[in-house]
Formats: sequence, structure tokens, C-alpha cells
Amino acid sequence: MTELKPNGRLLSLDVMRGIIMLLLAGESCRVYEALHGLQWGGLFNGFVTQFFHHPWHGLRFWDLVQPAFMFMAGTAMCIAVQRKRSKGVPERDNFRHIAVRSLKLFLLGTGLHCVYAGRLVWELWNVLTQLSFTTLVAYFLINRSYRAQIGVAIGMIVLNDVLYRTVNVPGFDQPFTQGANFGAYVDTLLMGKINSDGWVAFNCVPTAAHTILGVTAGKLLMSARTNAFKIKALIIAGLVALLLGYGVDLTGLSPIIKRISTGGFVLASLGWVSLILAALYWWIDVKDHQRYTWIAVVVGMNSIFIYMFFETVGIQWLNGVVGIFVNGLLGLLHAPGSLQAIVSAFAVLVLEWYICYWLYRKNIFFKL
Repeated sequence: MTELKPNGRLLSLDVMRGIIMLLLAGESCRVYEALHGLQWGGLFNGFVTQFFHHPWHGLRFWDLVQPAFMFMAGTAMCIAVQRKRSKGVPERDNFRHIAVRSLKLFLLGTGLHCVYAGRLVWELWNVLTQLSFTTLVAYFLINRSYRAQIGVAIGMIVLNDVLYRTVNVPGFDQPFTQGANFGAYVDTLLMGKINSDGWVAFNCVPTAAHTILGVTAGKLLMSARTNAFKIKALIIAGLVALLLGYGVDLTGLSPIIKRISTGGFVLASLGWVSLILAALYWWIDVKDHQRYTWIAVVVGMNSIFIYMFFETVGIQWLNGVVGIFVNGLLGLLHAPGSLQAIVSAFAVLVLEWYICYWLYRKNIFFKL
């Protein structure tokens, strides 16, 4: 079996988390918008489109980022809690830490919406807000069997779809229509408003499956099973989830819609994330290919910090400041606006990565 590193970490987990955060940082730096602005057509446009959420029914690469983020949170929590228990940390202390962490995630998530709006608002659509709920649910299942964890996860997925199909409130009785579904109705009760892009706060219920099964993956990777068994289990689980997800989509039982986290979407995304984790675990932890992994690790080790940074300081200030100098210099060279936008976006991304690198070198890690 592959042992955890001396500090109790799986390198593949830190790499995967770092890649996720770099992708998210790229969005906040406007990298994908800048590339989309080139409009080169053909395969290039098709590739860039994968870095934007699908407008409704369908699945793109970008739709997998949030599930991967929540899945990794569950895996990391499982490893951290089990490590603390092995050191004799009382269970009440573990619970207190998770409860406080969930509260902080909730406050950060709701606070970010206030920053976006430029005023105090009550909105529950941020991934951190939803993660605060899924973290607590997953924590209470850490000691349960694989079967129990999988059963609860599937139960929450099914519950979501059943509610969408059976709760027929006038005006919100179209289960898979944007703005006219059960999730939108719940938002009117919780916040008195509906998200114009179709996102719903009730997503925290079905996406709890991502965090719960992340715990299941963590339990598997920490077990005494052979590496071959672990990788085989992740691959089989991924393929089964993909077959189920695309199967219920094709039959119309549960169309793949990320914005309301249908069963089809949750299952399909779980399938892809499981396969990605299996590949990284095999390549990095089993085959010990560690070259260049530090590029992602330095970001993954400060994931919450860099997320908050690029969602606040980055968008509000750094993007514009860097743009002043990059666009000014390239303007003197008569570079086209599309090129200026690309260089500026990547310059911000490099700066944000360097902040994480500097913190890593200084052994500074922000934890919740």
C-alpha cells in the first residue's frame, strides 16, 4: 500500500486541489474570457467553451470543477480527522473544529455575495456556503461503513429529484425548467428571490453526495488495501456513476443539469471526478512521479486563502491594476486589444500563483 507522507498528506490530493484552485483563479483573472474573445472558430472555440458552465441541459468540463472541489474537501476531511483520532484527539474537539469550520465557510460564502453586490445581501448560492452544509453531513458519516456512506449519498440524490418532481407549487411546478422548479421555489422562501442564472441554494442537498463520497474515497485510500485494489475500486465506481448519470439523462428520468444539481448531473460528475482521482493517485502516489507537482501543491496548500483572495482583492483591484500597466505597455506597441486582454489575464494569474508560492516558502498556511 502507499503510505501517507510524514505530514499525513496524500500528494495526489494536494495536486488535484491545487489544479482546481488554479482553474478557478483563471476564471477570476478573466483568462477564459480573454481566450474566448479571440474567436478563432472551429476546434479552438469548442475547447474554450469547455471553460464556461453549460447554460442548462448538458455537461462541460467547467461543470466538474465545483464537484471536484467538494469531493476533495470530503477526502481531505476524512484523512485529517482520522489522523487526529490516531493521535488521541478527543471526538468533541474534532466535532468542535468541524462545526467552527462550517460556520466560517458559511460566513465567508454569504459575505462574498455582499462583496459581489457592493452592499449587504442575503444570498446562499456560493460554493462555500453550500460546502458548510455538506461538510457537516459528511463528518457524521466518517465512522460509518462504505455501504452506509454510499447509501446516504444516493438517498440525498434521489430525494432531490423526487422533490423536484412531486412538489407542485403553482408557478414552480416544472421540475427541470429554469426559474420554475422546486429549487427556485425554495429560494423564494429562504431569500425572497430567484437567481437569474438558474442556480439554487437547495443544491447543497444533492451535492452533499460529492462530499460524502469524498469521505468514502479518503477512507479507501487510507485503508490497508493494495494500491491495485484502491485504483480498481475508484475506476469501477467512476464508470458505474458515469453509466448511471448518462443513462438517467438519456432516458429523461433525470436530465444532466448542473444549475439545479439533478441526479443525472451529480452521478455523471462523480464518475468523472473518481476517474480523475484514480489517475492522479496512480501517477503521483503509486508511480511516484513528483516532478512539477509543486506548481499545483503550493496553491492547494492554501486553497481557501487563494479562493478568497481572487474573489475579492483579485477581482476588485489586482485585475485592474495589472491591466493598467500591461495594456499601457502593449498599447505603445500597437498590440491588438485581444492580445492585451490575454497577456493581462495571464499576468494576474502568475502573480496570484506567486503569492501562494511565497506563502509556501515561508511556511504560512491559512486554515479554517
